[in-house]
Amino acid sequence: MAVKRGMRVLGFMTGTSLDAVDMAVLETDGEAIGAFGPAAECKLTAQTRAVVEEAIAAARAWPRGEPVPGVFEAAAAAIAEEHLVAARTFLDEMGESAGRIDLVGVHGQTVLHEAPGAGRPGRTVQLIDARRVAEGLGLPVAFDFRAADVAAGGQGAPLAPVYHQALARFSRMEPPVAVLNLGGVGNVTLIGQGDVLEAFDTGPANGMIDLFVQSRSEARRDENGALARSGRIDERVLAAYLDHSHFRATGPKSLDRFDFSLEPVADLSLEDGAATLTAFAAEAVALGLCACSQSPRRVIVCGGGRHNPALMHAIRKRLEVPVSAAEWVGWRGDSIEAEAFAYLAVRTFTGLPISFPATTGVPEPLPGGRIVRP
Repeated sequence: MAVKRGMRVLGFMTGTSLDAVDMAVLETDGEAIGAFGPAAECKLTAQTRAVVEEAIAAARAWPRGEPVPGVFEAAAAAIAEEHLVAARTFLDEMGESAGRIDLVGVHGQTVLHEAPGAGRPGRTVQLIDARRVAEGLGLPVAFDFRAADVAAGGQGAPLAPVYHQALARFSRMEPPVAVLNLGGVGNVTLIGQGDVLEAFDTGPANGMIDLFVQSRSEARRDENGALARSGRIDERVLAAYLDHSHFRATGPKSLDRFDFSLEPVADLSLEDGAATLTAFAAEAVALGLCACSQSPRRVIVCGGGRHNPALMHAIRKRLEVPVSAAEWVGWRGDSIEAEAFAYLAVRTFTGLPISFPATTGVPEPLPGGRIVRP
């Protein structure tokens, strides 16, 4: 397949919330954004969520050097099937045909992320049977975007910053500007003056709140931030969380949503625990933005956390610059990560770098990802 300007790519993302498969079509050459195609989501089935949760539990108990847990294969197959069902439904409903797509980019489901430490390389696992997706759609698939970065000593995350930079250029934003993604873990990208691009994980965002709510109720999240808004922040617990070594480290740095324990909030009520964890996420964002090399003129928020009014209010209280949800600047906040992996798929296909010294800590700009063809 010849490389052409404005490849039409279908990108996928499944986040740690185990909520849905996000999909978006993007036209790009891997540098400039040409056009935005349709976007949608398809909820994960309970069966797939169950096998992925089993894989996450196995991953957390997996000693280094031991064989890969057997459940990984079943989870990778289940995630691939979810992608195929989602893609076929999406293309049919949107009037698209697979013949109009040049390339597919799939992130896979993260079940493990361990940042590198002193004398210890990082480990990161995103499960998906990419060949199954390629065969099912009859299209080349880019996948495994993080492995090369980790092998080179990088954090393996975040990877979306180069796409955030392309979005800011597409929207003709004057730097410096920050893009804040509030997923299971929060991460910030600074698009600075002089082509500065830096990024790192700020701290837990939705992930700890979700896990706490799930541990105390039948709900999967603090819907509309109602619990946090009715609770009180435990300042002692908040201070203990903020004393973690992550906040003393300089970027690039990354986290897993399980890197912080729920034990400190175990004795709090459901409402007070949600309020404290929401305040923790907001304080982590504020500390992260203070650590950036340039102060942003504005902060644009994407990811599921922007739908949580309590979290957004807490962040706005702690920042001295305008904070806008992605939609306020014409971006598709629920689709940015799917778009990002469509963009990264083209960069993988063309050999362009996808991670950088100031985003993941690799020694030099590094290509990544692999391509599997049907």
